[in-house]
Amino acid sequence: MHGSRVIPLRRPPTINLVAGSFVPTEPALEKVDRCWEAMRRRNKRFFDGRVVHVLGVSRRGDGGVTIHAMESAYRFYAVIREGLDTGVRPLGVKGLSSQRGRWLMGRRAATVAYYPDAWEFVPGGSLEPGILPSTMLERELGEESGFEVASPPIAVALLYDPSAFTWEIVHRVEVRPREGIDPPGWEYQELRFVVEGEEPRPLSPVAEVMKSLRSGLAREA
Repeated sequence: MHGSRVIPLRRPPTINLVAGSFVPTEPALEKVDRCWEAMRRRNKRFFDGRVVHVLGVSRRGDGGVTIHAMESAYRFYAVIREGLDTGVRPLGVKGLSSQRGRWLMGRRAATVAYYPDAWEFVPGGSLEPGILPSTMLERELGEESGFEVASPPIAVALLYDPSAFTWEIVHRVEVRPREGIDPPGWEYQELRFVVEGEEPRPLSPVAEVMKSLRSGLAREA
């Protein structure tokens, strides 16, 4: 994935959330709002929630990173796919979820904003302000797949996805089925466990990066 950046982690990242709310100065807010309303008319699932916008990343001496961030609005990020680059770079979480040596993957729905119909590792989602990354990962896992964590998630890398304009904290996690819940959400058309080397195609660009990252973790184990 051209332009991607991967920082291996030996310690959990620290998030330094700066006070205030990030509002872009360009393009003009009137133009952003018109674009956002047009997007909502086309897709009623769009919701203008709060996101954690990454201002910068600095490495620590203990094998971790500090992520400097500020709250912002989802609409400022959403309009980027329409060509209005507001500079918002949300922080998200992704999981390398495994069960008995197989890896959980999903084929994304045709209506998602990025990578429609492509396969990726499950789960993934934007981090909400005030929520721990590991807690957000557990929530996304349950909502997207119907599984739950069998052991605490471990942050293994921070990566930048230049195709989706996001920073992602990648976690390694063992999972197990969870009973008595609603079916998984709408984000995926299909879910399956796969063995390494037999990943379905097409893979999203970020899944290609995570596949290499997973292989590196296996060699280190």
